[in-house]
Amino acid sequence: MILRRSPFVAFAALALAACATAPVPAPRQAADAFAAASAATPQFSAQRLSDHIKYLASDELEGRFPGLVGERLTLAYLQAQYEAMGLEPGGRDGSWLQPVDLLRFTPERAPTAAWTGADGARHVLTSGADITLRAGAADPAVRIAGAPLVFAGYGVSGPIWDDYGAADLTGKIVVVLRGQPASMGADPNFYGSTTHKMQEALKRGAVGVITLQEQDGRWRRAVAGATRPQMTIKGAQDARFTGSINMAAATAIGGPVLETALARAKTGALGGAVDLGARLDVDIAETTEVIYSNNLLAKISGTERPGEYVFYSAHWDHVGKAKTPNAEGDDIFNGAWDNASGTAGLIEMARAFKAGPAPKRTVVFLHVTAEEQGLLGSEAYAADPVYPLARTAADINIDMLPFTPATRDVAVFGVGKSELEDILGRFAAVQGRVVTGDGYPEEGFYYRSDHFNFAAGGVPALMPWTGRDFIEGGIEAGKPYYEGQMERYYHKLTDEWRADYDFTAALQNLDLLYRLGLTVADSESWPAWKPTAEFNAIRDRTADQRR
Repeated sequence: MILRRSPFVAFAALALAACATAPVPAPRQAADAFAAASAATPQFSAQRLSDHIKYLASDELEGRFPGLVGERLTLAYLQAQYEAMGLEPGGRDGSWLQPVDLLRFTPERAPTAAWTGADGARHVLTSGADITLRAGAADPAVRIAGAPLVFAGYGVSGPIWDDYGAADLTGKIVVVLRGQPASMGADPNFYGSTTHKMQEALKRGAVGVITLQEQDGRWRRAVAGATRPQMTIKGAQDARFTGSINMAAATAIGGPVLETALARAKTGALGGAVDLGARLDVDIAETTEVIYSNNLLAKISGTERPGEYVFYSAHWDHVGKAKTPNAEGDDIFNGAWDNASGTAGLIEMARAFKAGPAPKRTVVFLHVTAEEQGLLGSEAYAADPVYPLARTAADINIDMLPFTPATRDVAVFGVGKSELEDILGRFAAVQGRVVTGDGYPEEGFYYRSDHFNFAAGGVPALMPWTGRDFIEGGIEAGKPYYEGQMERYYHKLTDEWRADYDFTAALQNLDLLYRLGLTVADSESWPAWKPTAEFNAIRDRTADQRR
């Protein structure tokens, strides 16, 4: 890992002192970028935000599900907005769109599985009682006979923890624990993500990845989701199949070997996959449907470094319609807060940039599809970026604007990840506010919205959230207010446009995010991950492309 101190850190470290004392000299280019952003006068309109949300969350768009009428209308609206502002198309070959082909899988029948131990006896596993299985993106029909089963602890491979060592998993099925080792902290991190576990298993040749569910609650959720339709990106690099297994079935297969390996995995890295002495047969059949969807990109080309990029992102999609109407006859999940509000914020961010000083780096406004299906639009972008991730300085993601009164806190997901927070903190201090965490670190929200796919590609990424420390009433008023909003509106039929939105905090945040993005766009420096961030090694591998 390369530990470095960039001009952004050197300058941001002066933030509090600068508010109370004479300025301390800082690296000139970072100071100039900050000064230019400080002098800017962006104008964000609550009325324009409300108007965008009203249309994007209207019944006409039928819940903005990918591939349906809502997508067509949403993308046409976005393109018209950007054309009216005079932005350039941001896609390839002068297009506004980046095609994203999605694949929806639906189980055709219950999958079957059986394991054979060293004694040659074959033992049938019951789907939904012992094991769950789903086909990967490559083929909806999966038939594997006699694949060796191995256990790889948490399936983590990193600087301080390596469960794999030199293990070769070619043709094998790997069983991994959910989450990350306790020594990495109780709160979720990248190493505990499905993304990391899949990447590490695939690069070693695994044909299947099965998660060992130790908790009954987690097992029940796995069973509940195993028969539902699910989406992935067509052609995604996945294992041939994935699944979950409960402790009873896993113990019956692995016996004392698994028990010993499991105990070791809880206290230290395995350093190599453990052969469980069993082979697994699986037979999975699913039907597939291709859903043709799109990301939309608009841009303002940089005046001095057009081949370097700052991204603002938001997902345009929502979850469509309910299977049956409620008592009032409503069956449309309008998604006003989630995420017509963030989409509106992105439109107005572009307006502010177009009206303000021209950025020196290119600024891209990316509206991604299928976030609600598992961050698929941003995953597709990161897998096939229109602009190199190595030359992308930052991603600032907007998902669900805060509809609250003024707050003292500027909440961000995954606080402590990157230098973007230091720059944001400097501007927040001018508003009399401070950057804080989101208040629910155990939820791992940083890994659950579209900025994560930029981070997983090494790009410093920031995601603001709703603050809870109200100017009037403090956390005692703000926490129940926020939790009440989540309970009432989040993924509910009630999440419709309302005339009484309080845009106070949203306008404050948009002002901060504009100044943050402009600072990065005008600086010659590249924001860095904090030394403890798990994405450092990914970013460091492309350092030569930023010199």
